[in-house]
Amino acid sequence: MKDTPLSNCERDFLLKAIVEKKRLDGRQTYDYRKIKITFGTDYGCCFVDLGKTRVMAQVSCEIVAPKENRPNEGIMFFNIELSPMASPAFEQGRQSELSVKLNRQLERCLRNSKCIDTESLCVMSGEKVWQIRVDVHMLNHDGNLMDAASIAAITALCHFRRPDVSIQGDEVTVYSPEERDPIPLSIYHMPISVSFSFFQQGTYLLVDPCEREERVMDGLLMIAMNKHREICSIQSSGGIMLLKEQVMRCSKIASVKVSEITELITKALENDKKARKAGGRCGFAESLPQERITALKMDETAVEMTDVTETANDIVQKAEAPSQMVPSPVVPIPGIGQVGQGLQNTWGLEDDEDEEEEDDDGDEEQEKVTKMEKEQRREEQSSGDVVEISDSEEEEVIILHPETPDRGPKNAGSSSQQKGAATSKRRQKK
Repeated sequence: MKDTPLSNCERDFLLKAIVEKKRLDGRQTYDYRKIKITFGTDYGCCFVDLGKTRVMAQVSCEIVAPKENRPNEGIMFFNIELSPMASPAFEQGRQSELSVKLNRQLERCLRNSKCIDTESLCVMSGEKVWQIRVDVHMLNHDGNLMDAASIAAITALCHFRRPDVSIQGDEVTVYSPEERDPIPLSIYHMPISVSFSFFQQGTYLLVDPCEREERVMDGLLMIAMNKHREICSIQSSGGIMLLKEQVMRCSKIASVKVSEITELITKALENDKKARKAGGRCGFAESLPQERITALKMDETAVEMTDVTETANDIVQKAEAPSQMVPSPVVPIPGIGQVGQGLQNTWGLEDDEDEEEEDDDGDEEQEKVTKMEKEQRREEQSSGDVVEISDSEEEEVIILHPETPDRGPKNAGSSSQQKGAATSKRRQKK
């Protein structure tokens, strides 16, 4: 599975921020991310958090036959595993170009620099020696894997203890930690890798690039150095041309960073040694109550609590005094409570009220229409107009004319016409 590529807008934004000497996480140009070192329950297990990049290193040992060309020296073996848990770009069971590159750089940094006395790992010359294996697992990838891996590997080697052995003739006896105290490795110095990323053909320089900055960089320079300012290895990648002044400047910055990281590693080892000697919790058991197991746990924000009481007293003094009299609850109908001050509880009754209001409006309109019809009929009767009474069951139409004393002759003529019409209808029926 390939990782999601950066869009052109994100790329332009990152490059423009670098030109303005700004970074996504608010760091300065030469600032490292926060480094956190913790140890596991067993010797040789180390966790390193470099910002959001999280790496675990585990050291193990076994007795094997030595190499033919070096029969008196032990064997150092390094392995870096890029699991899909760290990033979706990493594939399981297949060595990528990045893993090979990191393996080679870690071997140059630790084995070729002779930081460990391999002759002290010899048990029987030409027959049996100790093989020290360092497995580095990437738990989360957020950039600068090489620096995190080098810190985790050298810290795990300093923390590791190998079992004690005794030789009687051709027999080799390996003692458990309960029988004899394990023996630490003989380490001469601690080489630590520092990465520098270059942008716009070496014009701009950043220390400890994050994952997004690594995508837009033009070149990378990795310098492995110890606190004595001795360069153990140096490697440049990306195909950019660097000047002598740029390399010297990076080496000076690396010497400062390496001394700071070495002090941090020494303090972490001393604290772990004191905790184990005092019999306290360490490793996984110590991380349980503090919830430090998760890789991306957010740190708690520091809150200023010095003047909380004074601020609270000022707010209380400036606030208005509450009223002493408590309003009594209003009970509109016996047995019914009321919620709020002067407000009725309409919970669940809004729809019913709306329907009732609509029904009331419809009834009022019907009453108005009936009243209007009655008034019109009364006016017609008073004015003397013809009033027609129709019946749906009978087809006959009877026209009634109200009698008025003023219109005598007209009423007589109309009555004669009405009689004639009635007789004609009777004849037609017959």
